[in-house]
Amino acid sequence: MSEEELAGQQELFEHYRFTVAPGQSLLRIDKYLSYRIENTSRTRIQDAANAGNILVNNIPVKPNYRVKPDDLIQVVLPNPPRDIELIPQNIPLDILFEDEDVVVVNKAPGMVVHPAYGNYTGTLVNALMWHFKDLPLFSSGDLRPGLVHRIDKDTSGILVIAKNELALNRLSKQFFDRTTDRKYTAIVWGIPDPSEGTITGHVGRNIRDRKIMQVFPDGSQGKPAVTHYKIIENLGYISVVECKLETGRTHQIRIHFSYRGHPLFNDADYGGDRILKGTTFSKYQQFVKNCFQILPRQALHAKSLAFDHPVSGKRLSFESELPEDMRQVIERWRNYIAAR
Repeated sequence: MSEEELAGQQELFEHYRFTVAPGQSLLRIDKYLSYRIENTSRTRIQDAANAGNILVNNIPVKPNYRVKPDDLIQVVLPNPPRDIELIPQNIPLDILFEDEDVVVVNKAPGMVVHPAYGNYTGTLVNALMWHFKDLPLFSSGDLRPGLVHRIDKDTSGILVIAKNELALNRLSKQFFDRTTDRKYTAIVWGIPDPSEGTITGHVGRNIRDRKIMQVFPDGSQGKPAVTHYKIIENLGYISVVECKLETGRTHQIRIHFSYRGHPLFNDADYGGDRILKGTTFSKYQQFVKNCFQILPRQALHAKSLAFDHPVSGKRLSFESELPEDMRQVIERWRNYIAAR
């Protein structure tokens, strides 16, 4: 798999833009786009148009719209099918909410969200394909059926999954338009100053290591990224922070805090798996190493998610408690600071 494919697998949507050629004859837009976009059926394009995800000259159009020369067409679609055989697996899911259109799950740390290079089994998608094997969307051959967003393997917390094409398109549009509300809880090294603020800086692939991200403060590469945060507990050498995403770039919270000098606790990719604050006393060093063992991952949890139901339009909000490993580590730091 090439670096470009690896990078592409991290992107949530493929956003197409076409300018219709001057000599183009009048043609239905669903037919026109089925010729232009590989691995995408005409039915799928029609579903996207019906959900308002196909714009012509910045105005949503229906599938029967006839394209004209010089039309500017913009398309927001979930990723197309891939040539990989996916295996349904009977893996337990922690389901917080479900109806005929959506399901909201609380993902455990350590579970990969979707199949990718090196992880074709044991993922959330494999589990979804088992649980929803009778639904057309989950037998379509799509690499990420129903997924409208993702969280990292070692991040825990809330995800919403669509159960049909209409819900998939409408939820995808909400994430694309940033009308969802997502909050995370993180444990970071040090005490961010100010205690409440915003971190900005374009996020893109690391120039030397394509598996991780980096901040490009001059905006020369990557995509705009905005993370709002506030400290909810100061524990001396570490802080518990709440983060609200304005954008949803790959590893955004992790790389933004690392860039500001406050890597997430035990984040091996971004320098948080070393003792960055505190004393050189052996007792303290052992205390931190014990905490690393309790929490063998980056300390990040997708705590809450709010979105509009794709059919009823009703605003839905969900929260999940901190997982046991993060709770234990926070409690240990409270006790350590109290006993100093």
